[in-house]
Amino acid sequence: MNVKKAIVLIVDEATDQLIQMNGMLEDQYEVRLANSGRAALDIMQHIPRPHLVVADANLPGIDGYSVCQQLKSSPDTAAIPVIILQREADELRAFEAGAAEVVAKPVLGAVLRARVDTHLQLRHSRELLKQQRNLLEDVVEEVTAELSQMLDAMIWAMASLAEMREYETANHLRRVQHYMVALARQLQTHKRFEEELSDANIKALFKAAPLHDIGKVQIPDAILLKPERLSDEEFEIMKRHTVHGRDAIVNVEQALGYTNTFLRYAREITWSHQEKYDGSGYPQGLAGDAIPMSARLMAVADVYDALISKRVYKPAFTHETAMEMIRQGSGEHFDPDVVDAMLTVEEEFMSIAERYSDPA
Repeated sequence: MNVKKAIVLIVDEATDQLIQMNGMLEDQYEVRLANSGRAALDIMQHIPRPHLVVADANLPGIDGYSVCQQLKSSPDTAAIPVIILQREADELRAFEAGAAEVVAKPVLGAVLRARVDTHLQLRHSRELLKQQRNLLEDVVEEVTAELSQMLDAMIWAMASLAEMREYETANHLRRVQHYMVALARQLQTHKRFEEELSDANIKALFKAAPLHDIGKVQIPDAILLKPERLSDEEFEIMKRHTVHGRDAIVNVEQALGYTNTFLRYAREITWSHQEKYDGSGYPQGLAGDAIPMSARLMAVADVYDALISKRVYKPAFTHETAMEMIRQGSGEHFDPDVVDAMLTVEEEFMSIAERYSDPA
């Protein structure tokens, strides 16, 4: 098996010194020679680059310290170890320049070979560690992506259990997800929302949005699918879907022993998306900023989609009618800033509704 030798560049003004050090290393390494700092820097620009540099400190013009500093200042050569040769001990200056090692002149063959061998092995070890770290990062990224896909699938399955019973389509979930993101992006720089709406949190909102009505799995079909107006007693049962949804998320948090942003948003949205800005909503009668931000966004997204969609109890309204009805509810049903955001991204709402429209 043909194993390539490591390349060592030796830099010294004296020809006899170059010949001597070449003899010390040529059996074990591929040796390149330079008699000045400028020549050494030129050689370092050619591929394959030397794996290690041995440079005399007292080179004319560009000395060994400057050679070392220039190599360390470039990303292409910063990892290449440099051994400085000194007649007068000045280790501090060499190390400040970035040298890996200092060897005294006159050079002893055994010492030079030992130092070169040590630093080449160290460099090789660092490269192996870097490769292993990159491999591990790739594996972690792959596993994380797989877990994320599994989580998305489970979220979708849970959410669909409720939606399919009522609407016979999962497109409502897709639309609401994208309405939420459109609102969040528009409000990302708003002083009331900027602290909460980081890019990572917007991703969590997108994942949590489909779960807003999972509590409806516990609502009887006779109430959930009733085409006529619900009686007071039936409406009280319907309102419980918010509590059922909240409890489902809380059970997950308790089973895990912790919560995170996604679970917090899921809990807030399921429990509070039916609250109204003026405090007349349910289940808690929260008002204003006491309603979680995530639920205030969902309130607008969910109502808009309900208005433009056909239901067993109503026909679909036009986009213009839905927008006007939500605008009229600003400050009463809805957070005024969220309504303003919706009006600003009105065309995006229309595009989302068309892209994920229900089958005829």
